Amino acid sequence: MKQRLPIGMLLLVSWSVFSNVETDSILAKKWTQEKTLGLILTQTAFVNWNAGGENSIAGIASINLKFNYKKDRISWNNTIRGRYGLNKEAAEQVRKTEDVFEITSNFSYQHREKSQWYNSARFNFRTQFANGYKYPDRALSISTFFAPAYLFLGVGTQFTSSKKKYKLYLSPLTNKTTLVLNQRLANSGAFGVEKAVYKDGVLVEEGANAKIEFGTLLTGEWRHEIMENVLMNNKLILYSDYLNKYGNIDFDWELTFDLKVNKHIKANIGTHLLYDDDVKDKESDRPKIQLKQLLGVGLTYAF
Repeated sequence: MKQRLPIGMLLLVSWSVFSNVETDSILAKKWTQEKTLGLILTQTAFVNWNAGGENSIAGIASINLKFNYKKDRISWNNTIRGRYGLNKEAAEQVRKTEDVFEITSNFSYQHREKSQWYNSARFNFRTQFANGYKYPDRALSISTFFAPAYLFLGVGTQFTSSKKKYKLYLSPLTNKTTLVLNQRLANSGAFGVEKAVYKDGVLVEEGANAKIEFGTLLTGEWRHEIMENVLMNNKLILYSDYLNKYGNIDFDWELTFDLKVNKHIKANIGTHLLYDDDVKDKESDRPKIQLKQLLGVGLTYAF
């Protein structure tokens, strides 16, 4: 089975590259935008290498779009983020290494002039572009586009430091909706949705395609230049559901270091740690900590 870059990713990249819609001159002063394309490539090749090894090539394409609005005490920040990576070793088929599509929108109203506190409403949507597999098994996918997809919608308060290095968002009421639109996965109860009901081996009721939760959301962000051309980005998300096992905390911690070589060449070092009580290991039927690490050098282009 060949792994192809999905059409959705190609359309997103094409739109970002070729769209340049002019806005009203007055509105343009209130809007700021930032568009960045990135490509990380790694390659290893061997010829008569006595120590052994496998030829391999890997790449991760990324796109980051930011559209921010600011007028008086009103702020509206929007981010679209996409990453997709593939790896090919000589003896293996192409495998997916990275896959995320995320939209975040945050609307804020400053308490008073020069205050660092804001009343905020936040929306976040996250899914993936292509099927995921537990390699080397490719018979059945363990995830697909919109299976899962996560939506967060809530209101709360946000603290932003004067230099915008630190951000802390607290929402005492946030809705989390988990979507599993692949019916086979929904029937198995994947990602915490209600599984299908069988009687004597016959399907009586199909599994639910959504799970709705209400709980507390805490998000912290810390952006700091450790030294010249070395930038750290630290983001932690904590969520606890009021309706099911309140006090049990799901967390999402992403730590990255951007090492700038010049305007277009950067190195990235990062870790991503996840724990979700609804995502269970098939063998043990228990949730486990998920860990991903990244080290790469690549090209970036801002426009």
